[in-house]
Amino acid sequence: MGARIRVTGRVQGVFFRDWTVDAAEALGISGWVRNRRDGSVEILGFGEEAALRELVGRCHRGPAAAQVERVQVEAAEGEAPPDFTREPTV
Repeated sequence: MGARIRVTGRVQGVFFRDWTVDAAEALGISGWVRNRRDGSVEILGFGEEAALRELVGRCHRGPAAAQVERVQVEAAEGEAPPDFTREPTV
């Protein structure tokens, strides 16, 4: 199962990507996380439904310095990558 997650608010410059990598790896999720030029963070994750739900729940809180305003989730298709990586800003 796959999910594309977009997180908005104060989510850049607060270690959100590193925090996401740690959370995804702990939950057994593969995929990637990247900053977007519009100030949001985008996550593409593949894993068990329960693990993805947990990641989405954690994204609502984010790391301590983040101020999450909105979390949008949509289903994603494709082949799951072997691990979870931090990708360049787009």
